[in-house]
Amino acid sequence: MMKTVPVNIEHHAYKVYLDKGLRFRLGELLKNSLDEQPSSIFIVTDSTVAPLYLEDVLNGLPDDLNVTTVTIDSGEQSKSFKEYEYLLTEALKAGLDRKSVLIALGGGVVGDIAGFVAATYMRGIRFIQMPTTLLAQDSSVGGKVAINHPLGKNMIGAFHQPEAVYYDIEMLATLPEKEWRSGFAEVFKHGLILDEAFYQWLNEHVQQLPIHDQYMNELLARSIAIKAEVVSKDEREQGIRAYLNLGHTLGHAIESVSGYGTLTHGEAVVIGIVFAMKISEKHYQTDLKISDFVDWVESLGYETNIPSNLDRSKLLEAMKKDKKTEAGSIRMVLLKKVGEASVEKIDEKLILSILNEQ
Repeated sequence: MMKTVPVNIEHHAYKVYLDKGLRFRLGELLKNSLDEQPSSIFIVTDSTVAPLYLEDVLNGLPDDLNVTTVTIDSGEQSKSFKEYEYLLTEALKAGLDRKSVLIALGGGVVGDIAGFVAATYMRGIRFIQMPTTLLAQDSSVGGKVAINHPLGKNMIGAFHQPEAVYYDIEMLATLPEKEWRSGFAEVFKHGLILDEAFYQWLNEHVQQLPIHDQYMNELLARSIAIKAEVVSKDEREQGIRAYLNLGHTLGHAIESVSGYGTLTHGEAVVIGIVFAMKISEKHYQTDLKISDFVDWVESLGYETNIPSNLDRSKLLEAMKKDKKTEAGSIRMVLLKKVGEASVEKIDEKLILSILNEQ
């Protein structure tokens, strides 16, 4: 049975649709979620997703609709200026106009770069997120779209909300375990920052990856509802939306220093969460029971220590390029307790000492 989660952003409300088999019903879904039907469709997907699901999606569209498809290489390396320019060129060749709709069919990388193309083509056209990974349950909601720069992840981007998110849960069946780990990190992060009851529910019910089918609907609906609530209160990250970056200050630095794609985003974020917990305990003089958290996530296959080959001083420099940094001071999302987050300025000496410990 289809679930919907509303995202009530000022001036632009939309819905996340959750169900099995949504990829076969795209024409019907577009009629329900668009005020004005598209003049043409531009689908961006990647080399992993295209052979699995592109044909299903195309079969669900009306025959008389002008449809262009473009496939990029899968992986974080595709969030580049080169691929961005290539997609804009293809959009121009396809003759997209202001009434066209771009569809991002893929994981977080496809959603980010395709969304950025939609945000900047003709100063912004409509787009739809069709996530195919667990990680994209987080990134597909909220309108953050971006590409990477060699000096920093997601540093070139925009806020551009989708018209809708169509989440076909069946498409998660083909995910490798590594991608389940990458996505699940963002799910339990939502519990850690804002919903202790959800975090405890996950602790109880998720003892292995992939996650059992019977829990997926509730897990996704609850996780997306938390993200939707945060985004509706703070679309442009002036306040509580920054809490969603728990673990990301170090996580992004690890991705940047080790080379994008060496670790998945979620795997790097988990190392960053453990680090943020250690800083939190020092800063707030609190006990977050870090060893219990580490035992749980390690049982799911996560690494919790910073790779030994990464230079700690380079990680510190990369952390200074985080978007939360102000006037050279590193600001991190910390936990006062499970379910309660805050953003604090942290002394570099403390950061470096704990980097050297981990």
